Amino acid sequence: MALRAWLDIRRFWQPEHAPALLMIPLGLIVTVCVVDVLAPPHIHLGPLLVAAPAITVAFGGARTTAAMGALAVAAQVSIGVLRGVFGTANIQAQIAALIVVSAVCVTVCAVRDRREQQLHQVRSVAEAAQRVLLQPLPPRAGPLRIAGLYLPAEAEAELGGDLYAAARTAHHSTRLLIGDVRGSGLGAISKTALLLGAFRAAAHRQATLPRLAVHLDGAFRWDTRQWGSQTEQDTTEDFATALLLDIPDHDPVVHLISCGHPPPLILRGDRLIPLVSEASHLPIGFGGAFGVADYDVQTFPFEEGDLMLLYTDGVIEARNAEGRFYPFSERAPQWSADDPGELLRHLQADLLAHVHAHLDDDAAVVAIRRTAPTPPPSGPAL
Repeated sequence: MALRAWLDIRRFWQPEHAPALLMIPLGLIVTVCVVDVLAPPHIHLGPLLVAAPAITVAFGGARTTAAMGALAVAAQVSIGVLRGVFGTANIQAQIAALIVVSAVCVTVCAVRDRREQQLHQVRSVAEAAQRVLLQPLPPRAGPLRIAGLYLPAEAEAELGGDLYAAARTAHHSTRLLIGDVRGSGLGAISKTALLLGAFRAAAHRQATLPRLAVHLDGAFRWDTRQWGSQTEQDTTEDFATALLLDIPDHDPVVHLISCGHPPPLILRGDRLIPLVSEASHLPIGFGGAFGVADYDVQTFPFEEGDLMLLYTDGVIEARNAEGRFYPFSERAPQWSADDPGELLRHLQADLLAHVHAHLDDDAAVVAIRRTAPTPPPSGPAL
């Protein structure tokens, strides 16, 4: 986010976007020329011309800076000619110094512009990777309206260890995953991609949520341990907290399995209802001894008009400068009447204001509203 903001500011302050900025160094050159020519012989303001290319570096590119440096040199020559001192060693030294400083300014601009272009390309690749890995949630799935929000902790990152995904099943239900992979950096991104891929490959065809949980846990552990020694396998700390949900189209309930993840919240009018599961299983990656029978599915009411919030601990553990946690359960009901996308926009602005735009951990939120169910299909599901 910091990189994006800096590049946006740089583009805004380019001369083509704010041509009036060019009047600052131009006005300085004209002022120095007029005052120096009219001033007494013992007053010399010519050295101030060096400020013109130096100021241009702040908003202009290499060509603009070079042009301003050339104008400053021309102005210094004109001052020497008009005052009749062009042949003196003093004025020639000033001209030489101005040429050197202008050349340095142009070099700095060229290096900086090339670096910004490289960073822009990196950002474009990161955004493309995010769209591939953390695909946008469908705005509509059966009777559900869905929206997702992802906020990375690292300013230049587009993806970290938090994840979410959705899939439709042949049984006319929507399955969702939200999770938080331990750690950060490339290792967490690799595990995030693994879980998202495993979920998308299996969520639509696994008969039950427990089978899906076993599948995700097995895929995670296999990837973690396939190349490690036995000692490394015994000491690995790779894991991910996760929630697996199945929401039927024509039954006002939600089925879920909690693997060490914070409980969802239901906003029902002005009430906030935490869906605290009686059975919270070990995180994904720790369930090696578990089978399908070991995962308990909890069922909660999820009625028409209800809005459910799934989130990661980066939201509820976000601290401000005074060390106070973000009051998620207090703020969220304020926007319960909004559609999911609008609610997340309010939440994002409020959360970033609370932490002064500096998150210590990745944060993800998924908002789901159940609307009136569509008529049940008349024929068998394909």
